[in-house]
Amino acid sequence: MMKVMVFLFCYNEYMSMSQSEWEASIQRVGVVVGSLVKRDGKYLLVKENPNGKDVYNLPAGHVDKGEQLEIAAVRETKEETGYDVQLIEQFALYHESAPQSVKHVFLAEIIGGEEHAQEGEILEVVWQTFDEIAEHEKAGRMRAPWVFDVIGKLENRS
Repeated sequence: MMKVMVFLFCYNEYMSMSQSEWEASIQRVGVVVGSLVKRDGKYLLVKENPNGKDVYNLPAGHVDKGEQLEIAAVRETKEETGYDVQLIEQFALYHESAPQSVKHVFLAEIIGGEEHAQEGEILEVVWQTFDEIAEHEKAGRMRAPWVFDVIGKLENRS
């Protein structure tokens, strides 16, 4: 019951905010969603350059004000990769304290769309094996530690 009450409190608090207040709160506590897609032994990743360094990430992004987590995950995947996905399950949840953020990762499958990288934000859409991703992790080319961790969890589950 406590979890439901906390969620309702947060939801009501956010829904009463203006757009600028919502954006400021997202910067304080980021709510991020990502889609984990595996097909034919390879994982769907996006190549980004957020701070002048090429890194790999899941298709992911922030939740818009009033948006459901699942809808945000589908939207972000479409925007970044061109693919339409269907979510299978909420697969993992991560919390980071610096900067403060919560990441919801959904297991998903492609149901349509055509591959293309989001102009201006995504350098490339790539499909890579776990071994290739492990090499990126060793070389410091993953966007964040949780990205490799969640892929490893699915790899170990298979």
